[in-house]
Amino acid sequence: MGPEAPGILTSVPNRPNRTMKPTSIDSAASPPHQPKGGEAAGSSRPVPKRWSVARKAEVAIRLLKGESLDALARETGQPAARISEWRDRFLDGGEAAMKARSDDPAQEAFAEERQRLQAKVGQLSMENELLYERCHKLEAGFPPARRRPKR
Repeated sequence: MGPEAPGILTSVPNRPNRTMKPTSIDSAASPPHQPKGGEAAGSSRPVPKRWSVARKAEVAIRLLKGESLDALARETGQPAARISEWRDRFLDGGEAAMKARSDDPAQEAFAEERQRLQAKVGQLSMENELLYERCHKLEAGFPPARRRPKR
């Protein structure tokens, strides 16, 4: 069977200048930006399929410290655009954390309620201690303490 065998396309319809190139199963199985075998280029460790938040943050920090974007892309097997996006998200998160206001009314109400409840817990703890002491005295046979008459 030669190149002009019946039933085999030698060119794409409506594009006479381009010929179809045969593709192998191996080249279709792995994306072009990642090396075959699941390893990063120039590295012996496998590239993870899913990236954790901590790993993304580590790459973003390395980029912010001055490492080359191209070198990080080659090492991690991720496109440079994705790494840049991780860096931008990392910086946006830092800005959002700096925008948190301490004079937020909800936070003030929470702090006031917390103080009130802590005071109540302290009061109840004191009352419990006094009651336990009184019970121990009664169990030991001591007479109850005399109260002063109210005037």
